[in-house]
Amino acid sequence: MKKRCLSLVLVLVLAIGFIFFGEQQGAAKEDLVFATVVKSIAFNWFKRMEVGVHDFGKDYGVKAFMEGPSVADSAQQVAVIEDLIAVGVDAIINVPHGVEEQEPIQKKAMDAGIIVVTHEASFVKNAHYDVEAFDNADYGEEIMRELATRMGEEGKYIQFVGSLTNASHNEWTDAALAYQRAHYPKMVFVGKYESKDTQEVPYDIMKDLLKSHPDIKGVQGSGALEVVGAGRAIEELGLSNKIAVVGTSIPSYAGELLKTGAVDLAMCWDPATAGYAANVVAYKVLKGEEITDGMSLNVPGYEAIKLIANKNGTLVIYGKGWVKIDASNMDKYPF
Repeated sequence: MKKRCLSLVLVLVLAIGFIFFGEQQGAAKEDLVFATVVKSIAFNWFKRMEVGVHDFGKDYGVKAFMEGPSVADSAQQVAVIEDLIAVGVDAIINVPHGVEEQEPIQKKAMDAGIIVVTHEASFVKNAHYDVEAFDNADYGEEIMRELATRMGEEGKYIQFVGSLTNASHNEWTDAALAYQRAHYPKMVFVGKYESKDTQEVPYDIMKDLLKSHPDIKGVQGSGALEVVGAGRAIEELGLSNKIAVVGTSIPSYAGELLKTGAVDLAMCWDPATAGYAANVVAYKVLKGEEITDGMSLNVPGYEAIKLIANKNGTLVIYGKGWVKIDASNMDKYPF
């Protein structure tokens, strides 16, 4: 009964949201509704993505908004999508916490005639397109090059992923591991650990691992909070100068640790741009426009996209959009 009540409340909230956006965008060119669903609306990463979603809505005359659970939880994200299907949105742009867990609900949305575009889900099956800021293997290899340089190309290192079913995180770490084994034989892989998309879990794991592996020299993070948790543990133990920490994050999370050196390098892409680009793709699909290899989406970083079918036959769109952030340039990235 509690779940049903929550579901009804969400439907009412969405309905009110539609009315609100209709009032705010009275000059809209057409009555289209696009919903971007994210892992958690509490994350700064996705608050930044919401900026791009709203900018898309204004530019294209579409009622575009962002929704998601308050915590990163795949089941709750599925419930949000279920309600969006019931409301009857025109397009759903989904950033799944767990790709495999959300395949059925995405199929249900497509069967209902809703355009489905995913992000950070390059091996997705049930979507019209997946949009990635860059080729995931290239990104993983670049992270490894940066980590290896700071480790002196030798010593033990670990990897973190949000979950073992997170597509992008595992592609990055798998590519990094393969690159390390091919190019840095003196580096030793200890293991891959789930962060549950929190900073508390990697914090605890880091402290425990340093008891059994006190000679760890490197950490690769995937989720935005992982280098923060690991960096905190390393800083508290006075090991900032001995352990290199490199991975995906943003200044609003890792900024203080970048300043102290507990985190060496944060790499990312601008989620606002990614959110905008994914909505553009959904719009083009809805309008019946052809998406071709090498074309421009007229979005920075997506001017010459690469189009590749994944193992499930879904077309994945790749841009060229990573940035590297350290203490010297973090002020350029205010998110």
